[in-house]
Amino acid sequence: MSAATRLEAGARGPAFLRADSDAGFRAGLKSWLATELPALAGARGPAEANSIAFRLAWESHCCRVGLSGLGWPLEEGGHALSLARQAIYHEECARAGTPLPVNMIGHGIVAPTLLAFGDAAQKARFLPRILDNSEVWCQGYSEPGAGSDLAALRLSARRDGEEYVLNGQKIWTSFADLSQWCLLLARTDASATRHAGISVLLVDMSLQGVTCRPIRQITGEADFNEVFFDNVRVPASARLGPENGGWRLAMAAANFERSTYFVPRVVRMQAELEALIRLAAERRQADGCAMLEVPGIRAAITDLGLKTHAMRLMAEDILTEAERGQTSGVSSSTLKLLWSENHQRLFDVAMEVLGPEAALGPQEVSGAAQGRWARDYLWTRAETILAGTSEVHRNIIAERGLGLPK
Repeated sequence: MSAATRLEAGARGPAFLRADSDAGFRAGLKSWLATELPALAGARGPAEANSIAFRLAWESHCCRVGLSGLGWPLEEGGHALSLARQAIYHEECARAGTPLPVNMIGHGIVAPTLLAFGDAAQKARFLPRILDNSEVWCQGYSEPGAGSDLAALRLSARRDGEEYVLNGQKIWTSFADLSQWCLLLARTDASATRHAGISVLLVDMSLQGVTCRPIRQITGEADFNEVFFDNVRVPASARLGPENGGWRLAMAAANFERSTYFVPRVVRMQAELEALIRLAAERRQADGCAMLEVPGIRAAITDLGLKTHAMRLMAEDILTEAERGQTSGVSSSTLKLLWSENHQRLFDVAMEVLGPEAALGPQEVSGAAQGRWARDYLWTRAETILAGTSEVHRNIIAERGLGLPK
């Protein structure tokens, strides 16, 4: 990449990206968010503001103005921001209440994996379309018989000349029905040991033989899908990395997901805890006592406050390790485990504060505060499963961190 092109790539996006100091970067970002988020949200109500349409609209708006590829190298069209500034970006977005992205797999997992393992043609084809959010990605890992035990996957990719022929099923595939591409794990050698016969494929979701069936969740939404592959022909050039060498790439992708990927969620949890405190102060029992003064509620909120602060310190340590080029699967697993279980606890407490009104659920009161709390309470049930179950992470901590036998 020429010096001129590199300069042009680095100049992309709002001016605060090139601030001389972290403080200037933070101040510029806060000002930008204070203007842009309300302008795009407009008159949307609480329910619509959490909709897939608005989430995609906000994500695409940020990408259009240049707020994507924050940590990518300049030569790939990114900003090469330090992890510290990336953390500031996610912190301020969380504090401003920006919606969670839909294309989080594309930006948070596929892009880092392509940057690390993709060939020149794959990077040229896919990275620009992730950068501008014109293509949404999903992740085809879990199968009906291979969830926590991912190495048990059975979807086959049989080599036929310059193509692979895919047959099998994936499940719990987030936003597969909205995605143009899928980062897929398939078994390319049925005779190899479980971990050795797996490859990574970049699969066009519009290919003949691909069928998506949305799964209706308890929240009333359908973010997850079953995906069926019936004699789907994928070009061999769509394989990422070596044939039968996909397990190493899958573990690298999982490390991207479990490390800095969860840092912004810790920040969002801090904001949610503050909202819970306000809710508990406003809600009153029949005798007029504020729920915040009920001993059990107050103790639970205090405990959550201490744990959230500890998670924030742990997230900062993970960022420091990453900036030094050190990656700790144990630290990442610990953060993910603590975040998911305490996030569920936070919404358990919210349901206690709401009392009988919580039973109305999100569908009947989707425009009201209690509806949003009820919706998020239901959604958090998935968080001890996604990105590795709590049991898987406890095993990682025990075996790799504490040196306990398998």
